[in-house]
Amino acid sequence: MRKEVLGKVFPAGQTIVKQGDAGDCMYVIQEGDAEVFKVEGAVETLVDHMHAGDIFGEMAILERQKRSATVRARTDVRVLTIDKKTFLRRVQEDPSLAFTVLRSMSNRVRRLDIELAELKSEIEL
Repeated sequence: MRKEVLGKVFPAGQTIVKQGDAGDCMYVIQEGDAEVFKVEGAVETLVDHMHAGDIFGEMAILERQKRSATVRARTDVRVLTIDKKTFLRRVQEDPSLAFTVLRSMSNRVRRLDIELAELKSEIEL
């Protein structure tokens, strides 16, 4: 019997989410690598690399805002999509899921704080 594989595959180079689009779900990278870009005009700035086990799009679960960045598959990527209803149900079943999402967001904010401090010190020189 063949095991059913969950998730959607995005080939290398394909956009998974686009900055500015409406967001109604989050993603868990099951396999592969992705890159996160911020787009200003025609300029793309690489913000982060993500790998298997990383999550993104979680802000769409918590608030109804547009996507804050573009995520593109760097290699073939398999992602699991989780909508708000599923997320809330899973958090009730296993509250540690909420902690995992908060830890991911906290790590991201910490990295951004470090980068901001580095940029400010470069400007002040």
